[in-house]
This record gives sequence, C-alpha cells and structure tokens, in this order.
Amino acid sequence: MSKPRANLRLSTKLYDALCRAAESPGVTKTAILEASLQQYLFPDDDKELENRLLSRLDAFDLRQGAIERDVALTMETLAHFVFYWLCRTDPLPEGERDAAQVLGQRRFDYFIEQVARKIVSGSGLSDRMSADIEPAAFPEEELD
Repeated sequence: MSKPRANLRLSTKLYDALCRAAESPGVTKTAILEASLQQYLFPDDDKELENRLLSRLDAFDLRQGAIERDVALTMETLAHFVFYWLCRTDPLPEGERDAAQVLGQRRFDYFIEQVARKIVSGSGLSDRMSADIEPAAFPEEELD
C-alpha cells in the first residue's frame, strides 16, 4: 500500500539542513519529516520516556530530602554537644593533661568503633528517625 504524497515548500535554510541530515546512510528526507510531524502532531505518544524520567527524578528528590535531613540532624547534634561540652568542661590542670589525652584517645577510638558498627549494621540514629516527625513536635530547650 502506498503512502499519500504531500508537497511542501520549505525555506532554503531549512531545506539545506534537511538535505544534510538525510546524507547519513539509511536516513531519508521522508523519514525525517515523518518523525518530525509525528512528534509535532502527537506529542502525547512520546510521554513514556518523560514519565520514566519524572519518576526517577521524584525518587532522587526523596533521597536528597533524606540526605538533607540526616545532615541537618548531624549538624544540630554536633552543635549541641560542642556547646554543652564547652559550657560544662573545666580546663585540666597542667599535670593531668597527658593522662587525660591518653584516656581521651582511647575513648575516641572506642567511639569511632561504635559509629562504624552502627553504620555497617544499618541501625544508626538516622535510620531510626521517622520521616514524618515534625520538627515542631520537639520543644525548644536551652542547656543551662
């Protein structure tokens, strides 16, 4: 069955571009024009790719939100800890600093070991946080 014929008048610039595009092997002017008209006249037929991209972007947005929540939680926790530590810790006398540094290094090594275990096991604090908890649910408290 033959296809209906259509005569078109194109600008010289557009016709030259069409001829250059049709120089590739296996590409015809008719195929280029049909694809162009198909996309122009029936744009909804090509929505599958757009829908797949949108769903992937939505998933990316959810993951990005979780990352932002975790970073905010980490920063707030660190800020409160440093504030509390600076307010409550007295300076050490000169003679006790070496022993305190050794003890501090042992405690820090133990702390890092515990954090690594929590991360590897997937049972960290951020994993236990529920995404639906509103920040307003926690009253603002000042450390004295």
